[in-house]
Amino acid sequence: MPTATLAGALVGRDNETAMLVGFMTEVAGGRGSSVLIEGEPGIGKSALVRAALAEAADVGCQVLWGAGDELGQALPLLPLLEGLRVREPSANPRRNTIVRLLRGELIGDRGADVSAALAEQLLALIGIMRPVPQRDDLLALRRAVDDAARLQLTGLTATAVAELVAALAGGKPDEKLLRLADGAAGNPLYVTELVAALARSASLTITGAGTAELSSGPAPSSLSAAIADRLGFVSGPVREVLRAAALLGVDFAVPDLATVLGRGVPDLLPAVDEACAAGVLAESGGGLGFRHPMIRAALYDEIPAPVRAAWHRHAARALAGAGAPADRVARQLLWAVGGSGGTTEPMDEWILRWLARTAGLLVGQAPRAAAELLRQAVASSPADSAQHDCLVGRLADALFRVGDAAGAEQVANRALGHAVEPDLLVDLHWTLAQCRMQAGRSAESLATLDRALASPGISARHRARLLVLMARTHSNLGEVETAARVAATALAAASEAGDNWAIGWALHVLTIVTAVQGQMTDALPLFDRALTVTQADPALTDLRLLLQINKAITLGGLDRYEEALAAARQARRLADRVGTVVRLAQAHSALGQLLFDTGRWDDAMAEVEVLHDDLKEPAAACNDHGIAAVICFHRGETAAARGHLAAAVPYAERIGNRVVGPLALARSLDREQAGALPEALAVLTAGFADNKEELDEIENLFADAVRLATKTGDPGTAKGFADHAVALAAESEIPHRQANALYCSGLVDHDATRLLEAAERYGEAGRPLFSAKALEAAAGDFLCTGDRGQARAAFTRAVDIYASLGAATDAARLQTRFRAHGIRLGPHARHRQARSGWDSLTPAETRVAALVQGGLSNPEIAARLFLSRRTVATHVSHILKKLDVHSRIDIAREAALRTIASK
Repeated sequence: MPTATLAGALVGRDNETAMLVGFMTEVAGGRGSSVLIEGEPGIGKSALVRAALAEAADVGCQVLWGAGDELGQALPLLPLLEGLRVREPSANPRRNTIVRLLRGELIGDRGADVSAALAEQLLALIGIMRPVPQRDDLLALRRAVDDAARLQLTGLTATAVAELVAALAGGKPDEKLLRLADGAAGNPLYVTELVAALARSASLTITGAGTAELSSGPAPSSLSAAIADRLGFVSGPVREVLRAAALLGVDFAVPDLATVLGRGVPDLLPAVDEACAAGVLAESGGGLGFRHPMIRAALYDEIPAPVRAAWHRHAARALAGAGAPADRVARQLLWAVGGSGGTTEPMDEWILRWLARTAGLLVGQAPRAAAELLRQAVASSPADSAQHDCLVGRLADALFRVGDAAGAEQVANRALGHAVEPDLLVDLHWTLAQCRMQAGRSAESLATLDRALASPGISARHRARLLVLMARTHSNLGEVETAARVAATALAAASEAGDNWAIGWALHVLTIVTAVQGQMTDALPLFDRALTVTQADPALTDLRLLLQINKAITLGGLDRYEEALAAARQARRLADRVGTVVRLAQAHSALGQLLFDTGRWDDAMAEVEVLHDDLKEPAAACNDHGIAAVICFHRGETAAARGHLAAAVPYAERIGNRVVGPLALARSLDREQAGALPEALAVLTAGFADNKEELDEIENLFADAVRLATKTGDPGTAKGFADHAVALAAESEIPHRQANALYCSGLVDHDATRLLEAAERYGEAGRPLFSAKALEAAAGDFLCTGDRGQARAAFTRAVDIYASLGAATDAARLQTRFRAHGIRLGPHARHRQARSGWDSLTPAETRVAALVQGGLSNPEIAARLFLSRRTVATHVSHILKKLDVHSRIDIAREAALRTIASK
């Protein structure tokens, strides 16, 4: 692709280039990020990236480049695979792993997540996209990228266009030439094509004064004319080669072109050389590519539709015969049987055989492409054949993976009626179970699984997998003891059969049921064993992520927070590398919960707000909005808190009466701060009776339930929850459970000494908010007994903790209450409170605060710092509130926005 460059620099894109180079420098320093560059075709997206990446080696980065087009849009990993050039073995072990995954050599199971396993080996930094088509998947990608990491390229200014034309033409353009260039609307590629066409037709003259003049001879009058002019220079044989290349896409491998044409690579060299000399083709990565997509489109569209479909079919067969990867063959088949100008004729026997042989791998790599091909294959194959049954099973799997659970269930149910092959039976049951779990109808799977397990001649491997499914189903239904028993049986059968897939999933179920039964410490060895099994098999990447996230949550439940945070961060990094959005959302949510528990609220807000709600499961969205709302209520940001509660409503409706702890607490705080204490208690405890098994979620609400019940004069409810807390503590040495028991019973008995002990235990557990609540309660009870010294000490410690959290609402409430009794913070305590805001800021936050307090003498720096956070208003508001400079916030925001708008 031509680049709009002048003396090695990109014309009109200095700021954008500097931004990308800055991102690369951060990558080299260990701070990775993603960038999305948007703009119309030819606006200079690729040229901008190439110009910036020219400095990659200087900052210690290696550059790998891949591209996609409409022929490969159903094959999501294709650009990454092409960019890494992993089709053939190399000395690089990671590339060899990817090659083996592509060939199916490392995947032993039809249900394996090949896409996740491949993605784990791939990492992209910069993405570029056009404004159309407006597909849902591209819009979701765009939403997932921070505003500060999106570059919108628009047309060059008139001055930059004149500079570019002068560089290309070799002289200062005259008025006629500039008017013609104006028709390119500032698009640098269009300008380049026009000037090149003018030069070929000898329509440009350079005067003695150095002016480039447009002559009066024949000259292209538009971009389309320039494209046609370029193609007119190639000979007939070269045009035939170019039309075959157009079938392969904008970029293609030379061996693939030789395969499709049935020639040797040396035979193609004269045609390729001529096409390159004419400016039609150019080097692209490890192969060749059309210099402009419009050139390729012009060649492709001139082939009659029936001929085009037949040629795609021929290309697919030729590539398959040459051993090309499944995704390249599927790319051709998609356009042979379902693309523009495709045919409605049944698939021939060769296509059916190829799909039956490779569909398992294709479903893992590109489920949408597989679903489209498999639908037609199922309709074309004989209904009573083993081949048909195999294709139907793969179709059900593909439909579930693309989100059509209803369609997948319908196909799988039909196939179960006559399927006899054991592997197929297991796969169909797995797909059905997944569909029913998603629809909340897990119980329906038990009867069919019983029948499958009773089938004669079932192998140990198949029995283990069916038992795993049954254990998952019982667990999903809340039948914990049954799930544990069946999972143990499944584990024994899987170990006997040496089936890592079944071993990993059986251990996963056992970790869940063991933790739910309150034996969290006993779950840790199960996690470690399962992670060891999954670590050795790239096909189990998704399961490994799930285990890592659950292990982090379990460690948090044991108050082993540093280990928990490390595990959650590791899961987040792996999920980010793999590109599994559901797991990434779960990792962010788990990390947000852990950070909230330990009082790192700024970091918790960043975690729960980093991804759009559309990318989260309903329960995760509820949890995240709940955490954010609780923090906002404690900080006095009521409008923001209620905004989070409103955003959670549609997701809460989808999960029914399931208790999500942070959301229940946030709803209760909303009513409490409005003065409706009985309603606050009712909201907090709603659904407890139906969710007794979910102790990990419910036990964290006991303390607030007892507190509210005590304040509303409901001693029966208070004692009931206190007894629950004491019973849990009697069976466990976990610090926060011991603290809960002390706090709840201390509230019921108005025992200030016990409440002080609870505060100490909460501190040992790493839960500062509850420690402050216990100190506040103790201070109140000491005040009631007339012990003002003890009351002042507990009061001061509680205010200190609230201040460190930024919990302005709690600190203000407590100080107001005790001021009425003549108890105020001493000078040293007031100084600590004032300084605590500064001490809790990160270096970047301190710079923002200093700039704001100094009157924003450098608003451009402040703007960049504002833009560097996803939660701009909330985050900066909190910084300023910590420093008691509320009046500065509007000035800060206005100055930052002015700077941003001027860019």
